[in-house]
Amino acid sequence: MVKLQAPVLSLDASGSIADSIVFSKWKGRPYARALVKPANPRSGGQVGMRAVFKFLSQQWASISAGNQATWETRADQQIVSPFNAYMGYNQFRARDFLAPSQHDPADTADTLAVAGAGSATAGVRSITVQQNITTANDGWGVMFFRSTSTGFSTAYDNLIAIVEVDGVNPVVYVDSPLDPDTYYYNMRTITDDGQKSAEIGEVNATVT
Repeated sequence: MVKLQAPVLSLDASGSIADSIVFSKWKGRPYARALVKPANPRSGGQVGMRAVFKFLSQQWASISAGNQATWETRADQQIVSPFNAYMGYNQFRARDFLAPSQHDPADTADTLAVAGAGSATAGVRSITVQQNITTANDGWGVMFFRSTSTGFSTAYDNLIAIVEVDGVNPVVYVDSPLDPDTYYYNMRTITDDGQKSAEIGEVNATVT
């Protein structure tokens, strides 16, 4: 990344030139960089990160004011907003296959939700995966993982979604669109302070 004072003969610039150079701003400072296009935007790692990003961004507004305030120190150090500090820190945790946390630091002292049976039901180019919750405790979400091979180990690069725990209501994820095949799923619960459970148990369904 190259910092600029007056890019493209102007005081400010944004956008790309000839699909090769991008001009933008970072923390109020203009810069230029090479345009990078992912070789595979549907890679396991990218799907996993999008799942984490979606869950975190949707949850911020419902996090208590007290927990939101715990991100202010990290935000001041990084010169970003508390929301951006929360998002960035939890995405780094995700890359290390650690559960996200509503507050900073993650203290891993809460009690995991108690999970019941899971199920997978095939539909038209889709599979509905359901994870039952028998006791909510401090459950925050359910992580859903997918493979086309049975007996797989859950990992960051086969994470496809995180869905919020709502008391003891079943947690449901609709996986779509899918090509005809047999798909295997496993789940883990997470707490709001950065814990994740062991694998709950594999379920599968076949799309024809």
